[in-house]
Amino acid sequence: MAGGWLSGSSIIRQKYSHFKSGLAKSLQLKRSQLEGEIRKIYEGAGQQELSVISQLSSQGVAPKVFSHCFKGDDTGGGILVLGEIVDPNIVYSPLVQNQPHYNLNLESISVNGQTLAIDPSVFSTSSNQGTIVDSGTTLAYLAEDAYDPFVNAITSAVSQSVTPVTSQGEQCYIVTSSITGIFPQVNLNFAGNASLILRPEDYLLQQNTVSGDEVWCIGIQKNDGQDITVLGDLILKDKIIVYDLANQRIGWTQYDCSTSVNVSTNTSRGTASVNAGSINVSSSACSEPFKLVPISMVAFLVQISVIYIFPFL
Repeated sequence: MAGGWLSGSSIIRQKYSHFKSGLAKSLQLKRSQLEGEIRKIYEGAGQQELSVISQLSSQGVAPKVFSHCFKGDDTGGGILVLGEIVDPNIVYSPLVQNQPHYNLNLESISVNGQTLAIDPSVFSTSSNQGTIVDSGTTLAYLAEDAYDPFVNAITSAVSQSVTPVTSQGEQCYIVTSSITGIFPQVNLNFAGNASLILRPEDYLLQQNTVSGDEVWCIGIQKNDGQDITVLGDLILKDKIIVYDLANQRIGWTQYDCSTSVNVSTNTSRGTASVNAGSINVSSSACSEPFKLVPISMVAFLVQISVIYIFPFL
């Protein structure tokens, strides 16, 4: 949900009023605040022509694509690129046409390879339902009619290995070992045969401990009373996300965002290799001048093909 679709809504106010300190602590507020500012600048009004990326592209200043890779560890940070991060593992799903936000067609959800019994109409896109990608939303929200089947499938898959408990209305689990080997993989299956794979840490948040055992809770929230699914930072972290507006698609792949990424220059001169701490340019691209201009907490990298790269810490 780019463009602040939920930022002023009653949904956010209700969810955050019930925010537990343990859940909030698991997400880096520093990263969330930065991403909120980035969302205002880049994602603007989503796919609408008012967004900065659309305005720059219309004037021939920049390509109509931007990308990010947010680190999911305790340090936060990551990379934001006005341009296209390239990786051979990126899969793409087409954007839903004529929508003000970044809507994708979510077709089904699978847990441990088993497709959940959810009516596909729950995920269809209209003025009051659909699936939205929004790096400015801290957690993630699942359509009301899809939420219970999802949580029940997770609980069923781990019931022999953990102790399910309810904490302040949230489904939680007391875990005695690593969640990686216990909790199932979740697949969000999108149009274009593109699956977004969720690891346990992409849908769980650690809340606290009980007698030395960790308590993990479902971090994806129920969107009460609405069939709108919002993919926020909880899900988008540790992934390359490419908003290719020129080709009306969004792409993604799992990635270690503490390492460098390759950025297309859209020229024959090569690619730029970028990470959150430094900027490196491949030899084939070195014939073009680079200028590094620090501005507050971000930095701009300008190449001949006009790519702006914003490392933020």
